[in-house]
Amino acid sequence: MKKAISPSSGMPAPSTAALEQERKILLELGNDLTRVRDKSDLIALFSKRLKGLFNFTHAIITLIDHHNETISAFLYDIGTSPIQTHPGYLKLFKSRFSINNSFMRTALAATGPVSFILDQVKDQPGSPVFLKVNYEGGIREILMTKLQNAEKTLGFIHIYSDRIGSFTHEFRSIMSRIAPQLSSAVTNIIKNEDLLEKEKEKSFLLDFSVEIAQVKTKADLQAAIFKGLDNLLHTKLAMIRVIDDDGIHLSPFLFDKSLFAKVRSNFDEMANDKITIHETYTAQVLASTDGLVFNVEEELKGGNEYAKLWSTTGLKNMYSLPLRVGDRNIGTIWLLADRLTKLMLKGISAQISIAIANLQANEKLLAYKRQLEVENDYLKEQISTIYNFAEIVGNGEKMQQVYRLISLVADSGSTVLVLGETGSGKELIARAIHNASPRKDKLMVKVNCAALPASLIESELFGHERGAFTGAFDRRIGKFELANQSTIFLDEIGELPLEAQSKLLRVIQERELERLGGKQTIKVDVRLIAATNRNLEEEVKAGRFRADLYYRLNVFPIHLPPLRERPEDIEPLIQFFVAKYNKNTGRKIRKIKPSVIQQLKTYSWPGNVRELEHLIERSVLLTTDGTLSDVFTPASGRRKTRTGVSAKPFPGRT
Repeated sequence: MKKAISPSSGMPAPSTAALEQERKILLELGNDLTRVRDKSDLIALFSKRLKGLFNFTHAIITLIDHHNETISAFLYDIGTSPIQTHPGYLKLFKSRFSINNSFMRTALAATGPVSFILDQVKDQPGSPVFLKVNYEGGIREILMTKLQNAEKTLGFIHIYSDRIGSFTHEFRSIMSRIAPQLSSAVTNIIKNEDLLEKEKEKSFLLDFSVEIAQVKTKADLQAAIFKGLDNLLHTKLAMIRVIDDDGIHLSPFLFDKSLFAKVRSNFDEMANDKITIHETYTAQVLASTDGLVFNVEEELKGGNEYAKLWSTTGLKNMYSLPLRVGDRNIGTIWLLADRLTKLMLKGISAQISIAIANLQANEKLLAYKRQLEVENDYLKEQISTIYNFAEIVGNGEKMQQVYRLISLVADSGSTVLVLGETGSGKELIARAIHNASPRKDKLMVKVNCAALPASLIESELFGHERGAFTGAFDRRIGKFELANQSTIFLDEIGELPLEAQSKLLRVIQERELERLGGKQTIKVDVRLIAATNRNLEEEVKAGRFRADLYYRLNVFPIHLPPLRERPEDIEPLIQFFVAKYNKNTGRKIRKIKPSVIQQLKTYSWPGNVRELEHLIERSVLLTTDGTLSDVFTPASGRRKTRTGVSAKPFPGRT
């Protein structure tokens, strides 16, 4: 490097008049510095006071970051300097330059102001690029004076001139003597900025905590976070992930959809990836105490696949912290920002951790409440229809075969397919299997597949998340999830549309499901009993029922005989239903004529036991004395009752 010009570079001793002028300038500069209240005032007053007396184009104060060994602009006054027309000049104020080069080492070693002729230093190896840019902008010489705080170098004041030899002995002397006051002013400004920044941060965290305290829903939390981050310059929420109930996987919880608008498809793909607590970056974050900082540029060079997304935002750093309640990790938060302090990061993550934990607790309470309500509804239904399954009536040979099959399969967890005509009592068989199984203490959940609209089948069976579709205002627990560790009875399964059949097959095979609109996989332990009055083999051949689902269901088929094939059970059934409707209607029928029993035994019963029950109920209501002497099957035609009331034939249900 060419030799730097020192303060005493052969200059003649100053005259008395020059010394007096120097003292006057220093006094005025000192008075100016005492009036400084704003950091922009400091450099402006300095330049204004000296530009009228000495020739220079502009002045800049830089600060040294001793940790990173870099130097960057702190204050600047380029005024009307021709340098401002250079296309690359303003970028210099956002840049950092290494101090590990011969140019900066010379400046740091100087004991007073030191000047450099740019033409001699700009192209030296390692010289900072701002020298070349200034030269291209018409600058020819630079004077640098160290600013010291005790023994520590704060930075420099740089004076630039478009001529060589502008920095006179008088000017150098002034710079040397004013440097301590400039250093004090810069130190005070830095301290005041730090205090103001900390007060601003505390005020932000207080306001943020007030907003978070009012959160009741996930939407409220999102609004509070976005509102808070809007008040932080250059800070965006990249992602919040929460740890699933399995303690291994993490699911996306909140993120700013607008942040990665330029690479939306890539972001959606990565956001929906299955992430576990063992994933490299996640594991590092969860193991940390105060979180981690990832410099976007450095991560990009290192091959971090996420950094490709981060770099599209133009923000410098990715801050990631564990979301933690007590000593329990509940997730991670990722914030993109140019700069965030430790206080801000810990404050934000602590508030969000508490809010998410409260939401999760409330969500679980609501889920338990909804489950109890659903179970209560099922229990009421069971109580109101207890007579339908409290006892299976029939001891004929064919029913004995059914009982034997029930006893063989009840203790297992095998899937059972109950086949039989409408009204033959398939639900009673399902309940008998459940009540004889180890799952009897849990509620058996019944689903009538024929009664479900096609558009709601998936939601009914597997549940849905809030917002999964129009009208999904709350999370709904599906029937399979409700039947966890119990039995689910799918009645009329032959009525399921093909699309629903494929999803049901997956649940049966994998023993897991996802709620509609959800990403979390939920494991279920459910014993499946299905029933149908259709011939599923014929349905498979016709293409209306999936063959693979049929094979999954047909593990242990039980054929329930129609009532016409077990006439020996008709009389016990008549006795049972008469007793039941005596109690329900207040009638006191003590005798049933043999002709009635014989008549009912010869009827074909297209509606099976259900038809018999309804026929007995109607006959009991029409009987006014203690003897059931007549019934009204469709084959009986119109006839008169003993009371003379005209009775229409009873339509058998099909």
